[in-house]
Amino acid sequence: MTYNRNMKILFVVDARSPIALNWIRHFIERGDEIFIASTFPAFMELPVKRMETIPVAFSGFKKATQRPGAASARTLRLRTVIRQWLGPLTIPRAARQLRAFIDEIQPDIIHAMRIPYEGMIAASAIGGRDASSRDHRFIVSTWGNDFTLHAPSSPLMGYYTRKALQAADALHSDCHRDIRLAIGWGFDSSKPTLVAPGNGGIRTDIFYPPAKPVEEPIILNPRGFRSYVRNDMFFKSIPLVLAKNPNAKFICTGMAGEEQAIKRIGELEIGDSVELLGLIPSSQIADVYRRAQILVSPSIHDGTPNTLLEGMACGCFPVAGDLESIREWITPNENGLLFDANDPQSIASALIQAIENKSLRERSAGMNQEIILERAEYERNMRRANEFY
Repeated sequence: MTYNRNMKILFVVDARSPIALNWIRHFIERGDEIFIASTFPAFMELPVKRMETIPVAFSGFKKATQRPGAASARTLRLRTVIRQWLGPLTIPRAARQLRAFIDEIQPDIIHAMRIPYEGMIAASAIGGRDASSRDHRFIVSTWGNDFTLHAPSSPLMGYYTRKALQAADALHSDCHRDIRLAIGWGFDSSKPTLVAPGNGGIRTDIFYPPAKPVEEPIILNPRGFRSYVRNDMFFKSIPLVLAKNPNAKFICTGMAGEEQAIKRIGELEIGDSVELLGLIPSSQIADVYRRAQILVSPSIHDGTPNTLLEGMACGCFPVAGDLESIREWITPNENGLLFDANDPQSIASALIQAIENKSLRERSAGMNQEIILERAEYERNMRRANEFY
């Protein structure tokens, strides 16, 4: 069953995020009346009814052209700590601004597409009122590190995480683990939930395997520099891989010009084997995946990384940090491999096994195509989102 009447939906998002925009695009195309409250300055290319910028946790200092994660690793770590401890102090002011926007447009649904800080300001804006006393419903999405990284990082982050989940009428998460964790943080288990990729899923007309499997040992790291991705350990693993497979090549997106990447490459003397790319537009990233034989994701905090699903859809063999959420997609030695992202030797051992075990790669390719079609395909998941709404 799907709803038929058009709805007035307010998305509280970081409107620079291609993940959020991929989800929102579906409801625009469906004919719903879309409003956006963006926590960061952004240029909106989608035909929405109206967009308001509501800065929170110092997000107003960013440029509209600056994509999420577009900063050095050191800057990202420092920014994360500052926002975790001081950012919550800015929530009341942002919530008042959002409250005025809500009162003006009177949406049917408010959908905050992650907890910090979109869900936090939305929950504060609606004032904790029960659903029966308001004309709209409040949906919260969680992304992979909302609970494992941000919620326990400071007392105020914990307080506002709990407040957002207690106010939510429904919960969307990109992994089953987060549904369980959300209940522990105060979400009512009797309320509706949806588990689906944060961006809605994979568009299989864009993300598909190459005509022929990649025979060269080309490893792609698409994670860029983020505070929860152990790229330091990843770079240290490269000489260990090259010692066994000297022809291996490494492609790293979102790292061109990154000082720490350049420094590590020089110190480890691996420049001939590593290619640093900048941020790749979403319309072109599938071609980068199709160049690679193996995808590596050295993260210590994650839900379901969209890059992981995109790489699997494009025929990459997935090798990722061993997390509960990742095991929802990868069964070791069946359709991928897992490692300890804090240990270069563990990363290297998994990559060497992936390079040298051709039969495992071939078996996993078919399995991963089935997984993507059954669980991650965009149109299928957005039909489920329609029903959820």
